[in-house]
Amino acid sequence: MNRAIVIIGAGGHAKVCIESLRAAGEEIAFCVGGAGDPEQCLGVPVLEGDDHLARLRAEGYSRAFVALGSNRLRAKLGSVAVALGYELVNAVHPHAVVSPTARIGVGIAIMAGAVINAEATIGDLAIVNTGATVDHDCVVGASAHIAPQTALAGCVTVGDGAFLGAGVRVIPGMAIGGGATVGSGAVVISDIGQGVTAVGIPARVIKQQNA
Repeated sequence: MNRAIVIIGAGGHAKVCIESLRAAGEEIAFCVGGAGDPEQCLGVPVLEGDDHLARLRAEGYSRAFVALGSNRLRAKLGSVAVALGYELVNAVHPHAVVSPTARIGVGIAIMAGAVINAEATIGDLAIVNTGATVDHDCVVGASAHIAPQTALAGCVTVGDGAFLGAGVRVIPGMAIGGGATVGSGAVVISDIGQGVTAVGIPARVIKQQNA
């Protein structure tokens, strides 16, 4: 088996993830991208089309990382990779701080300067981006994205596929529903429902689910 990692994605998010993996001592084999992506991503050859995933797996590549910013696409292609028999690895930058009591899933990106505190739970394929903090006993759902410099106080729950924009602040004990979007700089002082969009200080819902 070839232990070099296959990166799914070839955009800006992939660049940051590649650097995190390299900083952790990992080797990157290929990026699998789409039409319009460059021929290389930080010196890694880019193969166009998801059909390459099956071929690379047949050739002995067994480890993959899904480096896509879209929560929906990351979840979808993570499932594709697992179905093909890939092991999803984590991209945890050496300059991140992860508590030994935190529970971490697979396929997760934890960027430089991020902090995951005691007994927090990070679901599969989630992103905890640059400088974000996830305090004690928080739960971040699968394929959620905690953007740069966002801060979750203790006991916050973030549902699957939710997106919290840059610099969001969430007070202790709040729940943010699956698929919700919280705009950059918002301050969450009450629960946010599933699938809604909320912005502002304090955060207020401006778009209901399916509206």
